[in-house]
Amino acid sequence: MSAAALIPATNTVALQFPCSATTRNRRKPLVSVRSSLAIETAEDQASSETPPEPFNRRLILLRHAKSSWENRSVKDHDRPLSKSGRDDAIKLSKKLEKLGWIPQLILSSDAQRTRETLKIMQEHVRAFLEAEVHFISSFYSIAAMDGQTAEHLQQAIRKYSSDEIFTIMCMGHNKGWEEAASMFSGASIELKTCNAALLEATGKSWEEAFSLAGFGGWKLNGVVKPDTDL
Repeated sequence: MSAAALIPATNTVALQFPCSATTRNRRKPLVSVRSSLAIETAEDQASSETPPEPFNRRLILLRHAKSSWENRSVKDHDRPLSKSGRDDAIKLSKKLEKLGWIPQLILSSDAQRTRETLKIMQEHVRAFLEAEVHFISSFYSIAAMDGQTAEHLQQAIRKYSSDEIFTIMCMGHNKGWEEAASMFSGASIELKTCNAALLEATGKSWEEAFSLAGFGGWKLNGVVKPDTDL
């Protein structure tokens, strides 16, 4: 609302009539208030028009931990983690915590091995419990399709993220996760089980980050592995 709108029209008309010194003294604060409000409004408007600074958008592409093949009758979607897979999930969660790469949003395949990987990470690093989590069934199937995972991940991130979220972790499977990490970064990336590619781009929003970085423009900060030093 403008400053002029704050002064009733009847007051403006009244100022045109002859008046006593007492009335004139009363009138001055009105003019003063009007000037003050006009200045404040202009400053507020200038402040609101200042574009926000771009922010780093961090993307973790994590392949699930190693699964068990002991029971061959279990469907692939339902295979649990092996003992070594569970150990690796613990190690990786603590490494991500040490690096400060804790996601605010987690998008995961709904396969048993990705669910179990996340559950173990949450049990050993409580900060993972604070993230919003969505299990997406298409993350399981898209990973088997040539060259489609990166675009699919972008669509999912656009759907579930907000501009106030700066770190997102997507959990899934090869070959898609390996392909997506390579496409985003422009580097040849290998993701073995329980490996996480750490990617970074700049943008006021996730939409802008994807638009500006495109494919090949994301910075690869490294690939975190359970058994290697940071």
